[in-house]
Amino acid sequence: MPTSPVTGRPGSSAAAPPSPNGTGEQILLELVDEDGTTIGTAEKLSAHMAPGRLHRAFSVFLFDDAGRLLLQRRALGKYHSPGVWSNTCCGHPYPGEQPFVAAARRTAEELGVSPVLMREAGTVRYNHPDPASGLVEQEYNHLFVGVVRDALHPDPDEIGETAFVTAAELAAKREEGPFSAWFQTVLDSVLPAVREVTGGSGGW
Repeated sequence: MPTSPVTGRPGSSAAAPPSPNGTGEQILLELVDEDGTTIGTAEKLSAHMAPGRLHRAFSVFLFDDAGRLLLQRRALGKYHSPGVWSNTCCGHPYPGEQPFVAAARRTAEELGVSPVLMREAGTVRYNHPDPASGLVEQEYNHLFVGVVRDALHPDPDEIGETAFVTAAELAAKREEGPFSAWFQTVLDSVLPAVREVTGGSGGW
């Protein structure tokens, strides 16, 4: 397990797309084949340009002790899927970074908490275009499920709002406004592990 993430910093180019984080730094993702084997790297935004390039990602689902799922509404300033609700945390490992390490790191960065008892919950591969932005999620996604017990301290640049919901409350919230294009796919894939973690509480 690497001791620190590796960040790619290719040389600047006038033709390069803008950095998603607004700093001018180009962020690299791991490109993978259909078996999840690393085959190279690509700049983050270019990997999401249609038709998309298959890359490694992760999705985290954290629950409180009552079995309620922690949702986040993505900040309005996000370059991809701004203002929509999604699962607790999503992201991409740095090249060479283990997905579990990346999931824990990014959860802490976005929400200001460390997951408890977080466990791997399989993988899912999907291809989801985002009609609003024209970007495409071609991802080999590593799934994680865990518990959150500490107070949240969301980064406002990443998260506009948070909510803990039961399964019934989630269904109602989905009637109120849009969710991320990938949400249903990752939720369906992670549900068996969710039921083990929650013991059926929360209606899962």
